[in-house]
Amino acid sequence: MAGEYFSLGELRDEASKLFGIPTGTRLDELFFSIEKTDGGYRRKPLGGIPHLAVLNVTGIPDTGKSILAEQFAVAQAGAGYRVLYVTVESPANFLYTALKQKSEAMGRDFSQVERNVVVIDASASEELRTSKALLDTMGYAIREKKITNVVIDSITGLYEHREVAARQIVRQFFSFLKRWRQTALLVSQKRSAQASESAEAAGGLAVAHILDGTIVLDKKIVETRWDVSLYRLPVGSVLRTLRIDGCRLAPHDSRTWVFEITELGVIEIIAPLEEYIKKK
Repeated sequence: MAGEYFSLGELRDEASKLFGIPTGTRLDELFFSIEKTDGGYRRKPLGGIPHLAVLNVTGIPDTGKSILAEQFAVAQAGAGYRVLYVTVESPANFLYTALKQKSEAMGRDFSQVERNVVVIDASASEELRTSKALLDTMGYAIREKKITNVVIDSITGLYEHREVAARQIVRQFFSFLKRWRQTALLVSQKRSAQASESAEAAGGLAVAHILDGTIVLDKKIVETRWDVSLYRLPVGSVLRTLRIDGCRLAPHDSRTWVFEITELGVIEIIAPLEEYIKKK
């Protein structure tokens, strides 16, 4: 049976342009393109995550995954773009409160965020947590509301207790988001047994291998004298870190960065870990 194939040139008109979709965090500075100049080459920050990227946001509990997803949603909705937010873990009324607080902390017009965020609440619906029903609902919302960005928090909740099916489920959602030309953040959970600095999430490496890239969030509790000496933080402090663990769509800063969750509940990325330690 003959297969379908293309010459590379035939794909020119369908190729996507490389530019950034802002997240409302300093993460926007960590993706870049390479431009040729008279003197050679230089980095040019994208100003956001790559357009049409479907990224995995992963980490152990309480590392800021949902906060990052919420800031992205507020940044895009506040700028006038439609965001589809699929909440799998937390009921939608809690999401309303969280996005209102983020809007105030980020200085965004919440009335605009209200208009531009479309919510699918799969937290209390067994039917919506099946792939077909949720994908059908997402497709309808994307078409009717002219959505350009998607958040799923969390993708892990869609294969809870069915981790053998994780690869198939993640592939379905990845293919769907690509077909609908969405820029997306998919939150995924880690088990405590999995290496905290790795991209691996519950369900194995299905998420990281299939999606376009991974943002790993982690936290270190300062417990020993060595920790106190290295980080210059008191015992019991929490040091939070963020790292882009690969992205196939754009060059990126691969260093580990220190960030804080402020009193207002937003992520503030401070400095690369090595610079942070030197300044301390």
